[in-house]
Amino acid sequence: MQSVYLKFYVAEKQRHGSALLYEWLLEEAKRIGAPGGSAFRAIAGFGRHGRLHEESFFELAGELPVQVEFILEAVLADKLLEEMRARKINLFYARYAVESGVLT
Repeated sequence: MQSVYLKFYVAEKQRHGSALLYEWLLEEAKRIGAPGGSAFRAIAGFGRHGRLHEESFFELAGELPVQVEFILEAVLADKLLEEMRARKINLFYARYAVESGVLT
């Protein structure tokens, strides 16, 4: 089946309203009918602002990047992106076509 791989990069403590943004993304995707999604916390990374964040004993919690990803139909990917645009969420994403399926 042809699908879309949609990936977002957020800061661990970044919020949308009262919710952590990665949790909000997962809930919003679930609400619109996405078949699943996952969030992964990085051990190190830097983004468009060029500041390196690494996991260490002394680092303050909440500074590491989180990757939130979905494999879903193109229409659902469009819908999720439109919801984010409507709410003016400033966020980097990557989207590309993938083949997906379930082996039985």
